[in-house]
Amino acid sequence: MAQNVDEFLSVAIDAAKRAGEIIRGGFYKTKHVEHKGQVDLVTETDKACEDLIFNYLKEHFPSHKFIGEETTAAFGVTELTDEPTWIVDPLDGTTNFVHGFPFVCVSIGLTIGKVPKVGVVYNPIMDELFTGVDGKGAFLDGKPIKVSSQSVLVKSLLATEAGTKRDKETVDASTNRINSLLFKVRSLRMTGSCALNLCGIACGRLDLFYELGFGGPWDVAGGAVIVKEAGGVLFDPSGKEFDITSQRVAACNPLLKEAFIEALLQSE
Repeated sequence: MAQNVDEFLSVAIDAAKRAGEIIRGGFYKTKHVEHKGQVDLVTETDKACEDLIFNYLKEHFPSHKFIGEETTAAFGVTELTDEPTWIVDPLDGTTNFVHGFPFVCVSIGLTIGKVPKVGVVYNPIMDELFTGVDGKGAFLDGKPIKVSSQSVLVKSLLATEAGTKRDKETVDASTNRINSLLFKVRSLRMTGSCALNLCGIACGRLDLFYELGFGGPWDVAGGAVIVKEAGGVLFDPSGKEFDITSQRVAACNPLLKEAFIEALLQSE
């Protein structure tokens, strides 16, 4: 399998760039939008990109398994097995895409034995390509990246997301948590893309990130390898081990981990 990793990466980059062209093309045009949930959107571009990516990957790796946001939304959850599995978010940041806010990306991750091994996250509007391969480092446009060296919580920049549910209980829990954390960090960002938030941690633009109740493994499969290879840590916001299928993630540099977990627990 090791000898194939370079091929896995280059094919994933090609697929992401091709899908990126579709996103770039659609970004400045009128969008045809459907609602998946109350505020969760899906566009023709999401579907077109997923078809393109899966067809391209299947052509190269016919024996591999595939999990994608739009197919899973349509056909129910796909079980993650030990088989090589491509986990794809064809357009992370759909709401941003619809509004013309440039934080959108293609996220492609490959898991083997349920462990993320290859990650590609491409923002076609800002033309930034993040890549990571297990044991081989993380890169932005081919240059090595690493997490921030910030060790003080109150000097840290935190990213999170409001989520897609708007019932009072969820919104209250989310805003109470933010309220508590705002006293402990420098400032807060909500950029609307889980995958790009993970890449922000990996390249040191962000110091802390957590999100609860996001869409599924496709939001984190690409970014997970990139964070780890940039020297970052991924974990459950409770402090437990990170589980790619749990819809819960936190990430930061190792220096902030203990203080961040404590702050998250206090914010519950």
